[in-house]
Amino acid sequence: MNVTLTDQAVSKVREILDQQNPRPAGLRIAVVGGGCSGFSYSLAFDNNANATDKVFEYDGLKVFVDQASMLYLDGAEVDYVVTLEASGFKFNNPNVRTTCGCGSSFSA
Repeated sequence: MNVTLTDQAVSKVREILDQQNPRPAGLRIAVVGGGCSGFSYSLAFDNNANATDKVFEYDGLKVFVDQASMLYLDGAEVDYVVTLEASGFKFNNPNVRTTCGCGSSFSA
């Protein structure tokens, strides 16, 4: 089971982390209920890994994923993209069956 972050995503997360005071221990990625398709992604800073978390490390950046979210995120890639219209984190998730029109929620 694996979740990967691109170099661009790691760089952006580290940039934001460095602006926090006190600096959090890492990034928590989760799948939460809600959104027009049933699930949505959550990115938040966290200071601790829980006992059942899977912990990944990318160039010194710790990423925490809870056990339930891992079921939906296995094989997913998190990227940071910049376009003329917007910039932000983008999930490329092979477990997604459908997404909503706005692209921020999904069903698996």
